[in-house]
Amino acid sequence: MVWTVNLSKLVLAVYGFTLITGVPANILAFYTFWKKIRLRSTPTDVLLLSLTISDLVFLFFLPFRMVEAANMSWTLPYFLCPLSGMIFYAIICNSTFHLTAISVERYLGVAFPIKYKLKRNPRNALIAAVFFWLASMAQCSIVYVMQYHHHSNPNFTEPSKRNSCYDEFSEEQLKVLVPVRLQLFVVYFCIPVPICCFCYFRCIQILTNLPNVNSKKRMRSIGMALGTLLVFIGCFMPFSVSHLEGFIGGYSSEWRPYALLTCTLNACLDPFIFYFSSSAFRETFKSVLRELVRRMHLHWCFSAFSSLLLRSGATEQRIHRANDISSQ
Repeated sequence: MVWTVNLSKLVLAVYGFTLITGVPANILAFYTFWKKIRLRSTPTDVLLLSLTISDLVFLFFLPFRMVEAANMSWTLPYFLCPLSGMIFYAIICNSTFHLTAISVERYLGVAFPIKYKLKRNPRNALIAAVFFWLASMAQCSIVYVMQYHHHSNPNFTEPSKRNSCYDEFSEEQLKVLVPVRLQLFVVYFCIPVPICCFCYFRCIQILTNLPNVNSKKRMRSIGMALGTLLVFIGCFMPFSVSHLEGFIGGYSSEWRPYALLTCTLNACLDPFIFYFSSSAFRETFKSVLRELVRRMHLHWCFSAFSSLLLRSGATEQRIHRANDISSQ
């Protein structure tokens, strides 16, 4: 990848927006789900908490990428390059696992409410979440393999001696990397998307056919389905398509950096899904929003009162001066 000034500005703008919006929203989500799990946990709460932690870890490592974009080269200690790269890609894969599991859990709860309620266990969700983390890390350890791969070509510059991070690959590296990326395309996009579509379509269909279901609950299900599909199509699809294109052509796509930007936005879009999937998060969000509005209103009233006092004080001074002049 060749850094340009425009690309650097675009990357910094997207990463900055993701940090500013994603950090407070995910901290709020973490507080909500942690508090709820301590009182009474459900499988959905466990998965949502794990997804929130995943997003927070992603946001923690995002500044390293921002430094690279600002300098238009990798200037940080080299060990951070494969570490941040593996975390960056593993979190993307981990998110697809969690979103798919949440869709399946929601479908089972709607389609088989009595059976599933008797068998649902938060411990199973915890085991699934741990498996998702381990599987994602194992899949994306290819970053370390590529960065420390032994090269038979003596003219090839070792990655640690370059000022780039996981950007340039030799033909020998691509022979290993491209099939792995195709596997990522199949496992983390081709399989999850149909599962999510089926689960949420069936949820909406079942809720629509039930006469006694609250319209708000139906609209929340539709909102959650649309939010999840938005994340998969808007955030993950460009990145996944770059895997397929790279496998067909035997190279690393030149527009891949732009596809990664859409994946980054996932960290600030996930709270949108949390809002529709958890009543506890909705209540916490509303209470925080009310508090912010109250404080802003008080601040506005105080500012207006202060300016009124200043204006009245200035008016009184002018009156006193006029009286002094007239008395003279």
